[in-house]
Amino acid sequence: MKRLMKTRTLFLGAIVLFAGAIALEGCNKDEDTLIDPGYVNITINPNSPEYIELNNVGGWAYLYANPPSRGIIVYRFTQDEFKAYERTPTYKPEQCCTTTSTESCARIIVDDSGILAVDTCSGSEYLLLDGSVTKGPATIPLYAFKTVYDGNMLQIYN
Repeated sequence: MKRLMKTRTLFLGAIVLFAGAIALEGCNKDEDTLIDPGYVNITINPNSPEYIELNNVGGWAYLYANPPSRGIIVYRFTQDEFKAYERTPTYKPEQCCTTTSTESCARIIVDDSGILAVDTCSGSEYLLLDGSVTKGPATIPLYAFKTVYDGNMLQIYN
């Protein structure tokens, strides 16, 4: 009988701990956010001199998009495939911070490696190959746009 009581107590304790972990996880959800960049439908010629950075695999470029988007990062994944990501971070997207004596809202920038993108405020890092988080505090990947490339023109849309 004592063994049954100990087993029940351990089981109930595990349930309480699990429920507490779920409640704590819920508290952090306000900081990570699914992004709505608004309507985007852009077509470019990535092989043109205007987008020379995209002429080679591994190249990237920033594109303007209408607000609420903070812009787009286009990355040439292979000769025939492109990735496109929203520059609004998924961690505290409305956060503003001071960087090098100026205050600005958080934005995703490509680092010197050309394969990682960094949130200017939180320092979260994302892999341009798939938008996944490589360094927190962010836990949600970058917002990825759909891309269609016909060998000449690249369409980026949502």
